[in-house]
Formats: sequence, structure tokens, C-alpha cells
Amino acid sequence: MTAIEPNVVPFASPAAADGAPFVSTPVDYDAILLASFGGPEGQEDVIPFLRNVTRGRGIPDERLEEVAHHYRHFGGVSPINGQNRVLKEALENALVERGIDLPVYWGNRNWGPYLEDVVPEAAANGHTTLLAFATSAYSSFSSCRQYREDFARVLTETGLGDSVTIDKIRPFYDHPGFVEAFEAGVRESVQGYLDQGIAATEIQVLFSTHSIPTADAERSGARDIDWGGEGGAYAAQHLAVAEWTMDQVRAALPAAADVPWELVYQSRSGPASQPWLEPDVCDVIGELPARGRKAVIVVPVGFMSDHMEVLWDLDTEAAEAAEEAELAFTRTPTPGVRPAFVSGIVDLIEERLQGRTNEERAHVTSLPGGFDVCRPGCCENVRAGFKPAAAGVAP
Repeated sequence: MTAIEPNVVPFASPAAADGAPFVSTPVDYDAILLASFGGPEGQEDVIPFLRNVTRGRGIPDERLEEVAHHYRHFGGVSPINGQNRVLKEALENALVERGIDLPVYWGNRNWGPYLEDVVPEAAANGHTTLLAFATSAYSSFSSCRQYREDFARVLTETGLGDSVTIDKIRPFYDHPGFVEAFEAGVRESVQGYLDQGIAATEIQVLFSTHSIPTADAERSGARDIDWGGEGGAYAAQHLAVAEWTMDQVRAALPAAADVPWELVYQSRSGPASQPWLEPDVCDVIGELPARGRKAVIVVPVGFMSDHMEVLWDLDTEAAEAAEEAELAFTRTPTPGVRPAFVSGIVDLIEERLQGRTNEERAHVTSLPGGFDVCRPGCCENVRAGFKPAAAGVAP
């Protein structure tokens, strides 16, 4: 891939090309690019899909089959593609309701419809100024920069880099439309357990998100911001959302004042020799009886919809861990296509269409960041190094 000069923003619209972290100039985008992870849609798709996910890492099929059983348990079908079809339709309808005339293209990183097919399709239809919404809310390599690198790769490999621009919607972890589902789920679940006679101190709330390598976490987010602890922007953003959620629950439900909570991780996939973010959700669930807990509420705070990591790692494995520990178990909803979330995506689109300043944008935490144009060195993958990436200042 062609090298990109440092301190420039490749493949950007003119409004984003100067590298300012927040774009306050309105942009006449002509299409929305819904970018997602992708997933198999049948048993025969599972191993090819996992090869795509792990490309370049030399993992043999025998090891991939160890992960494949999660998908095979559900007939080889990941729910994520179906969920994105529903989200695409809901977003299209919401845009029409707001009077925004923009088509929505949907492309995946690891399974059809592939980004490398969808971006040329958009260009062939005359849609060359794209605003991308990636279905990951937080700052890290896998949830942000990897999408940006894929945008750059696709534009380069298809020869569209001189005619198509792709800007990316900011990390939206603390947008009110995204966090609404978590607050409602925790409040309703806590109330339910209190109504059963379980004391507040006997209820544990676990905010769960995807574990990532510790080295990646430490490099997540802008490098010139002090994120206040281990885990970089990735951990800080999740902790801020969890704290906000509990503050809202306690304000609405005074009886929940003494309900304890913590941030946990799930879905680790790396070798045992490589440090990943901890503690593991199932390990913590196993410790809860010794802490005097009788019920556990697991909040999938890192996830936008009920895809495989939610259905398997939480609804199956975490639920089994709770059963073994003789704990009542609840898993709260993800945002999915809740009206507040879909409306929130349109709000994020309008931020860029209208050129809203950072001060005019909706958010529930006081964390810095949430940039329209990612900063130099943001979310480096220390194993693979920097590759050209759209929607950010190089490298």
C-alpha cells in the first residue's frame, strides 16, 4: 500500500483535510456508509469467515475450529448481519423522517457484503463523499482504527482514492442515544431484584466489554491525553459510561444507592502469554457468593447489538457461571434498534452535515476526545504497526 506522508489526513473531505480534531464546517455528504464486522450465515461460512478475521496471523484451521463451535452452536449463523439489515432499514426510515435525503450503504470488514464491493458500488452511483458510521462505539484499534485502515485499503486497492472521500463519525460511546439502553436495563433489573426482597448490597452489577491486548489498550485514544489510569482511552471510556449509568440509576432509584458495580471483560482470544485486559466476567461471577451477593446483572456496555459475543459469552457462558454460583442472573439489553439509539445515529450524522461545534454536541460524560479526525498515533496496533488510515492525521 502506498505510504502516506505524516501530518496529513488521507482520503478526507475538504472540511476534514486540515486535521482539526473537530470539524465545524458543514459537509454535503451524498451517502452514509454503515461499516460493520460481518459474520457467517451458514455452517459452510464459519471457517472461511474466521480465516478472514485472523488473516495474516497464520492460525491453522484446527485452532479456528475451537472458536467455530460458538457459531456452530447457532447453526453457523452469526446474528450480526441480520441485525445490520434491520439497523440499515431503521436508519433509512429515521433519515427520511428528519428530512435527510441520503442513501445508506452497508459494508463489512470480514464477510459479505464486503466494503471493497460496496464502496465501488456507491461511487458508480455517483456517491463519492461518504460519511461512515462504524458499529463500534469506543476507541481502540479493533473498534476504530482497523475500520479506518480498511477504508484506506479499499480506496487504494480499488483505485478510488482520488475520487472518493470517507470521513468517519466520532466514537459515540457517551452519546445519550447509545447509553439509554444500559441505564434503562440496569434500573429495571435492580428494581426487579429489590422487589424480590434481595438487598441492594446483595446485587452486583457487572459492566462487560470485549477484552483486548493490554498493549493495544494502553495505546488507545489520542496519545497526548492523560486517560487517568491503565487501559488508555478504551478502559476510561467504558468506566465513564458505567459510572454515569450507575449515577442515573441511583438518582432515579434511591434504594439502589448501595448496589456495587465494576467493569469486567470477556471474549479473550489471545495466547496465554499475552496480557489482555482483566478481570474476566465469568471469573468475577464465580467470586460473587463469597462477597455476599445473591444476584448479578450483566450489562453488555461494550456492544451495540446482540451478536455472537453477547449470545455466547454472556447469555451462555456467563449465565452458566451464575447458575453454578447459585446466583440470580440478568443480562440487560443492548441498544440494537431502540428508537433512542437510531435517532442518536441521525443526530451524529447531523453533527457533520451541519458542522456543529464540539460544545453543541450531545454527550453524557466529561471525557476529552471523541474526535471527528483521529489524532496522530491514535490506537496503534503494536503487533502490525501503522498502516495508512482514513479519517485521521497520519500516522
